Amino acid sequence: MSDTVPEPAAAPREQEHDPSAPAPLLVPRTPTGDAEVDAHLDRLADADHLATDGHLEVYEDVHRGLRDALTALDARPGPPVPPSTYGTRS
Repeated sequence: MSDTVPEPAAAPREQEHDPSAPAPLLVPRTPTGDAEVDAHLDRLADADHLATDGHLEVYEDVHRGLRDALTALDARPGPPVPPSTYGTRS
């Protein structure tokens, strides 16, 4: 039998932080309740995994989607116009 004490297992090394690696922006996104708009806003999280030069493509895509969603609101027919309370005059 040996009198040597086993060495404790080495602690796992923490990953070194690379300051040039993409870092999540962690910008909070509050759901709007509109599934289409929320999907576009969720797309912003894709920028968290890209280098800065890749952000523009994501931002332009989200902007285009939000603009299309707003344009679609303008294309919907609004409520009917109430009839005039004034009689026709000749």
